Amino acid sequence: MLVRDAMSTVVLSIGPAHTLRQAARLMAGRRVGAAIVFDPDTSGLGIITERDILNSLGAGQDPDHEASGAHTTTDVVFAAPSWTLDEAAEAMTHGGFRHLIVLDGGEPIGIVSVRDIIRCWAPTRQRTTTLTG
Repeated sequence: MLVRDAMSTVVLSIGPAHTLRQAARLMAGRRVGAAIVFDPDTSGLGIITERDILNSLGAGQDPDHEASGAHTTTDVVFAAPSWTLDEAAEAMTHGGFRHLIVLDGGEPIGIVSVRDIIRCWAPTRQRTTTLTG
């Protein structure tokens, strides 16, 4: 199975000036665990996740004053829609993160998460266990 089969095409994109509270509200409203941060000044893509927001709160920072851009990961590993789920899982494991922005022709078309991969693998693993067990 490929990344294109597992990825979420509900992509939340925010700007670096959004506060962490705004980012959290938008992420919760869309029921997503990450948002793409597009900085028009650098034309770069980054990602902010639930964990980034949680780390800021845990450090006692004010979510109404902290800008998303200050908590964005900018050295992002991108996935191609043609990657296998094994390749995506390997990249996540190697990098220690749970989300990959999926690019096609340089444009973000989705995000694939560990949860997306597990949803795809679980039925296959279940059938294999049932057949061999």
